[in-house]
Amino acid sequence: MPMIGFNARFAAGDESYVWKSAPMPRIYSAVLALAALMLSGVLTGQAQAQSIVISGVEILEFDGVDVARRADGTVWIDGDRIVAAAAADGEPPQTVIDGRGLYLMRGLTDMHVHLWDQVELGAYLAHGVTQIRNLSGMPFHLRLAQEIESGAVVGPRLVTSGPILNSAGANFQIIHERVETADEARAAVRRQHAAGFRTLKVYSNLSREAYEAIRDESRDLGMGMMGHSPEGRRGPGVPAHAPFDIAFEELLDDGFVTFEHVETIAWHGLSGRRDLEAMRGLAARLAASKAVVDPTLVAFYNLLRVAETKGEFVNGPDMQLLNPLVVAQEAPNYARWAAEDVEAARADFAFYQAATAALHEAGVRLVAGSDSGIFANAPGVSLIDELDLMISAGLTPAQALGAATANAALTLEADDSGGLVRPGMRADLILLDADPTKDIGALRRPVAVIAAGRLQDREALDAMLGAARAPDMTRTITNLTEGLTAQGVDPSAVLAP
Repeated sequence: MPMIGFNARFAAGDESYVWKSAPMPRIYSAVLALAALMLSGVLTGQAQAQSIVISGVEILEFDGVDVARRADGTVWIDGDRIVAAAAADGEPPQTVIDGRGLYLMRGLTDMHVHLWDQVELGAYLAHGVTQIRNLSGMPFHLRLAQEIESGAVVGPRLVTSGPILNSAGANFQIIHERVETADEARAAVRRQHAAGFRTLKVYSNLSREAYEAIRDESRDLGMGMMGHSPEGRRGPGVPAHAPFDIAFEELLDDGFVTFEHVETIAWHGLSGRRDLEAMRGLAARLAASKAVVDPTLVAFYNLLRVAETKGEFVNGPDMQLLNPLVVAQEAPNYARWAAEDVEAARADFAFYQAATAALHEAGVRLVAGSDSGIFANAPGVSLIDELDLMISAGLTPAQALGAATANAALTLEADDSGGLVRPGMRADLILLDADPTKDIGALRRPVAVIAAGRLQDREALDAMLGAARAPDMTRTITNLTEGLTAQGVDPSAVLAP
């Protein structure tokens, strides 16, 4: 029985790098056996929102282009908000932090994650990520988002798409919601809306009739749409000898919230060619259409790292942050990439970095996403890797940090805007012991993180990391079973009883 095939998209059709769902043993028993060797983790160090004052700190604010600094600043927090001054009742703050020698900035947003169990939330907080956008929605994500918002669960603010919408083809996966006709597509959009999802994720193999129905129905219902660029049905010779059924250019005015993955854009928009001049032209057209792109460079970079190390990369300590369900399923993909042509993969990655630079230089708004929770993309740390790679591609550190703060807020149309630290803003903040515009690595171990006014010091963050290494596998299986059932997929096709 084919397994889930989470990662069949690399590179959205490029047959040299596309993963197919391969026959594998079903994994329920195997994963639970692995989980039995681990302690079931829970979020620790939980703190209620409180009154906090941070004094003497250097405040960094990002607008997507540059950084503004305020030396010797004082920030007051009351509940989940930054406030202008001390409480009117004269009560002293519950927590006073001496910020001398430290740096304060808004928390990061990871615009592309795959969340399987709530304990993974701690790995994001531990790396300064105070908001995540999950992009393969299941019913538990909607409940968890409400629990985080109410304060019942400590974690980054969670926004989520619905289940991935796709048609049959090279990139179809069993966790996708399959739609082929316009009627099926409209019905799927209405079901997702009724369930509570407000953003749709579309995928590479969507047929023209299904995609156009999704686009139109989402507009009628006021839903956002984002994802991989739909190609239509892929006939013989596409794209080397025949055009895509849906040209990439057709999508530019369709209202995508974000286009995901620079390698997807290169594949679809350039018909798989590695032509930098053509990429610059495509970037100019994307900029003119006001498109937003989430490059997710780290997703392909981690493929390259597996190839370069002949598979040893997957034995690194960060891999312990990945859910064992994912690790068990990905084993054939690890083996495949351990044997890949390293020089070819390096050349591809170099082009994806150059393509990202072209998008940036053309004025395309970039956001930062990690595709974490699949392959070898560990939660939390992978976003810091993504910022590193964006800087290597040519963005300044301030611009990369702006992509993960100001640009994310603009794109998600959040009430709290930008990368500012001002009264009235939600108290989602990172306290650092070094200036991240000079040392991005400071984000790998924040001094403290404040999420919706809840202070987590380094000890609490380390406890969260420890808990994230021991997810609740029974809960993970329950989450996945519920999600598949909601999509009309028999869970026994994936999970043994």
